[in-house]
Formats: sequence, structure tokens, C-alpha cells
Amino acid sequence: MNVRRLIPATAVAGAAALGLTALSACSSSDAAGPGSDGKLDVVASFYPMQFLAEEIGGSHVSVTTLTKPGVEPHDLELSPRQTGSLSDADYILFLKGVQPAVDDAVDQAGVEHTVDAAELTTLESHGAEVGGHDHGHGEESHSEEEHAEEEHAEEEHSHEGGTDPHIWLDPVKYAEVAEGVGKSLEKADPDHAADYRANTEALVGKLNTLDSTYEAGLKDTATKTFITTHSAFGYLAERYGLTQEGIAGLDPEAEPSPARISEIHGVAEESGATTVFFETLASDRTAKTLAKDLGLETDVLDPLEGITDTSEGADYLEVMESNLAALQKALGAK
Repeated sequence: MNVRRLIPATAVAGAAALGLTALSACSSSDAAGPGSDGKLDVVASFYPMQFLAEEIGGSHVSVTTLTKPGVEPHDLELSPRQTGSLSDADYILFLKGVQPAVDDAVDQAGVEHTVDAAELTTLESHGAEVGGHDHGHGEESHSEEEHAEEEHAEEEHSHEGGTDPHIWLDPVKYAEVAEGVGKSLEKADPDHAADYRANTEALVGKLNTLDSTYEAGLKDTATKTFITTHSAFGYLAERYGLTQEGIAGLDPEAEPSPARISEIHGVAEESGATTVFFETLASDRTAKTLAKDLGLETDVLDPLEGITDTSEGADYLEVMESNLAALQKALGAK
């Protein structure tokens, strides 16, 4: 028996009308609020962008990150599926220059609300050394041979450097980015603009407090120089009057040149540095070898490119506070 033949025509018409109504309601909902659950579908490139999206977006966003915890973001490679799915996002937040694979995928995705955090503040070019420490060299003592050697060293420094993307390690620059992200979320999802604005103000307030804490905590120290394997802390060093001496350049996996290793020996002796810092997502072999040769301590200074179970804190703010404590100890804060 064909059961469908027993259904009255009026019932079929009513069901069809109900289906059209439901479809219309669904379409209306999608137009008013991005995503079937009413949340903005946000894709963040790596943790510093994820933190901003979650803090500012709050309950109105669903955030996924392209970089899984524990993965070194500079080395990230995307699968074809990940690249293809980017075009389904409502909003993409990334930082150009950190992850070449992400930069290419974002260009291909063509999502209307795509935000490059690098355009929300001013980036600078940094090398392995940032902070202007002169190592006590007087011009009058330079021979022609020494001058040539220094020019060669400076050339190596420039090759190790470049435009520095690590803006999130400076709370002031990170706050500038946060303000830009907040405004862009208001534009992408105007129905919740007031909440995005309030969340942005709250986060900027926390970052301003963090800035004040760093300024006070690093104001009076026995030395202003710190040595690190990853030259990620140039903006932080400039902000608080410190000198970063990176063993290698901006790439955490880069091998330092013999000339740079030799120079670091001299820097350590002249500056009174006590510690060689390394990070959690890259090898600590170079740091421990150099520290052993110099009779120095080693410690973690986290560039906050990802949060893992071994991170000294559950989020950006907690890890930054841990970094401050590590710097205070190494620099001899009074």
C-alpha cells in the first residue's frame, strides 16, 4: 500500500508551507548572524591571534586555530583540506610574516573579513641584537682590521634579522592590535558590536596593567642584557630599556654562526649576563652548550607562540607574568 496516497492534499500543502517557512527562518537567521549556531566562525593562525579572538569575541565567536598546541608555528605546513576549509570561515585573523604557508592559504581563501595583525601596529626590523648596547667599544681603539671584522659581523646580523613579527611580546603593541581586532569584529558582526567594544576595552586594560608591571619590575636591575636562543624579544627589550642578545636570528631553528658564538662570549663577560634563555617549542641544545661553556644558568623565556601543558601559565597573561619573573631573576632586579 502506498501510504503517501492516504495523506490528505491539505496536509501535504500545509507541510510544504511549514517547510518553506522553516527554510525562510533559517535563511533569515544566517543573514542576521554568521554561522548556523549564530556564532562568528573565526580562524586564527596561531596562539597570539587565537587569544585575541577569544578574549574579544567572547561568546559570540567560535574560534579554531591552524596551529595545534606544541607545534612550532614558524614550521607549520597546511594540508589541502585545511587550506580549502579556510574559505568557509566568516573571519580570519593572522599575522603575516610568521607562517609563510598560512600567508599563501589566506590569499587563496578570499574571505571578506580577513585581518592581518601586522597592519594594526608598526613593525620594525630587528637583528640578533636589539637595544643599542655598545659592548664598551671605543672608536679610537679600532684598527682597520677590527673595523673590517665588525662590518662583517654587522652584515651577519642583518642576515639573521629582518622585519620582526613578534609584536605580541610587547604589551603596548599587542594592545594596539587588540583595538584593531575589536573594530574589525564590530564590522564583521555589527549585531554584537557593543559586546566586542566592551571586551576590547577590558583586554586593553589588562594589557596596560601588564605594561605597567613590566616597567616597574625591570626599572632597576643589575644588568640590562639578556641572552636568548630565539631573537623574539626585540620589541620587549626596546620597550623596557633592555638589550636582547640573540644567539641566532628571528628563526628559532637557525644555527648560530661561529662568529656570533664568539661574540656572545664577549657580551656575556662584559654585560654581567647570568642566564641563557631558551624556549619550550624548540631545542635547548644550543642554550645549554653555550651556558656550560660560559658558566651561566639556563632558563625558559617563552615567546608565547603556543600554549602547552608545560607552559608556565594557562594563557597569554599568565605566561607573560612568568616571563617577567624569569627576567627579573636573570637581570638581578632590585
